[in-house]
Amino acid sequence: MPYISTRGGMAPASFSDILLGGLAPDGGLTIPEVYPLVSTAELKRWRGLSYPELAFAILRKFIDDLPLETLRQLIDKTYTAAIFRDADITPVAPLDDGVWLLGLSNGPTLAFKDIAMQLLGNLFEHALLASGGQLNILGATSGDTGSSAEHAMRGKRGIRVFMLSPHQKMSRFQTAQMFSLQDANIVNLAVRGVFDDCQDIVKAVSHDARFKAAHSIGTVNSINWARVAAQIVYYFKGWLAVTSSDDQAVSFAVPSGNFGNICAGYIAKRMGLPIRRLILATNENNVLDEFFRTGVYRVRTAAQVAQTSSPSMDISKASNFERFIYDAVERDPERVRELWRQIDTRGYFDLTGTDAFQRARESGFVSGSSTHQNRLETIRRIYRESGRIIDTHTADGVKVGLEYREEGVPLICLETALPVKFEDSIIEALGHPPERPAGYERLETLPQRFEVMDADVERIKDYIAHHTD
Repeated sequence: MPYISTRGGMAPASFSDILLGGLAPDGGLTIPEVYPLVSTAELKRWRGLSYPELAFAILRKFIDDLPLETLRQLIDKTYTAAIFRDADITPVAPLDDGVWLLGLSNGPTLAFKDIAMQLLGNLFEHALLASGGQLNILGATSGDTGSSAEHAMRGKRGIRVFMLSPHQKMSRFQTAQMFSLQDANIVNLAVRGVFDDCQDIVKAVSHDARFKAAHSIGTVNSINWARVAAQIVYYFKGWLAVTSSDDQAVSFAVPSGNFGNICAGYIAKRMGLPIRRLILATNENNVLDEFFRTGVYRVRTAAQVAQTSSPSMDISKASNFERFIYDAVERDPERVRELWRQIDTRGYFDLTGTDAFQRARESGFVSGSSTHQNRLETIRRIYRESGRIIDTHTADGVKVGLEYREEGVPLICLETALPVKFEDSIIEALGHPPERPAGYERLETLPQRFEVMDADVERIKDYIAHHTD
C-alpha cells in the first residue's frame, strides 16, 4: 500500500515510513495511492466479528508492511473491555425508530478520539522499540484530541508529548483531564488564542524540516494518516450492527470541526461500504457547512471564531479537508497547491460551478449547522424520548442528522463524547448534571500542571528545544 502526498512532492512511501510523521515533506497530507475495495462477500463474512477481528480485517489493507501477527497483537492489545469499558468497544443504542447512536466514548478520556489514539500509542511504541528511536510529539487540541493523546502516550517508552491547547477555551472537565496529568513525558502548553492558532503552530513546525529532524518531531493530530485509518473501522462496525442485508444503505450523522472523523466515513464509502449520506454537522463555526452548500471554503480569523458550547468544534481551518479536496479535483496535486495558496493569500477558495464541486456534492455529503439553543433543545428531546443524555457535540450531529432523515434508511449518529465532559451545558438543558463514571468524581479538584504561552512559533520551538533530550 504506497502512500503519496496531496501536493505531489513525496515519493511513494510505506505505512511505517509515514507513521511517526505529520505533514508530508512538501506540506501536503499523506493518503493511499488507491483506496482498497471491500466486496459484498467480505462484508458478509465480517458479520459477527468482534471489534478487534474487524479492525484487523480492515487495517491490514492499509498496513501491509508489518508482520500480520504483529499487527494482530497490537490491535488485540488496544481494543479490550478493560480499556473501553465494553466488550463491544463501540456499542449501538436506539434513539428512535430507525435512528441509532454509535457509542464511541467508552475509552479512558470518554471521547471518540480514544478509539484511534489508543492504537496510535501502541503503534508508535512498537516502531520506536524496533528502531531504538525517540519521538517528541507536538499536537494541537480543541479539547478531546489532547487528553486522548496524552492518556494514550503517558508512560510510553521513547515518547514525549507537547500538547498545545487554547488557553481557557476548553471545558473544565477537558482541561482537568489534560492538565492534571503529572507524568514526566507529558507537557501541556496553554496558548493565548484559539485552536486554529495552535494548529497553525503545529503545521509551521512540521514545515521546518531541519528543526523537525533535529528534535524528532511527530504528530498525533488527524493530519496523521494512522488516526484516520483507525477511525474507518467503526463505520463498518456501525453498519454491521444495524443492517441485516449486505447491500442495505445507511446514513451517518457526524459532528465535524477538523474533518477527520467524517473523512474516515468518506473513505469507508469509497471502499464500498453502503453509505447513502454523510451528514456533516457544524456548530456556529460553519466553515464546512458553507462549503457544501455554496462551494466556497472560507477560513475565519482567530477573532471570527466563535467560542461555543461545543468547543471541540470551534475550528475554522479543517486540516483533513485537503484529503477530500484532493479527490474532488481528481487527485491533481498542482490544483491542490493552488487552492491552498489561495487560502494563504486571500483566505478562501471558490469551487462554485466547477466539476470539482459537482464531484464533492455527488460524494454523498450533505450538511447543516447548529446553535447553542439547538443543542439544548436536542439534548432535552433525546432525554425525553429515549432517556439518554448526549453531549453538546453529539447533539449538533443528531440535530442535523434528523433534518436529513429518510424513511427506510437507518440513520447512525456518531457519539462524540460522554456528557460529563460538558456538564455546565447539560445542567442548563436538563436542570441536573449527568452521571459521572467511576474514577472521575473529583477530577477538576486535582492539581494541574501547565505553561501559558503566546501564539508564537519561535517561542514554542525554543521551548521544545530546551525540553528535549
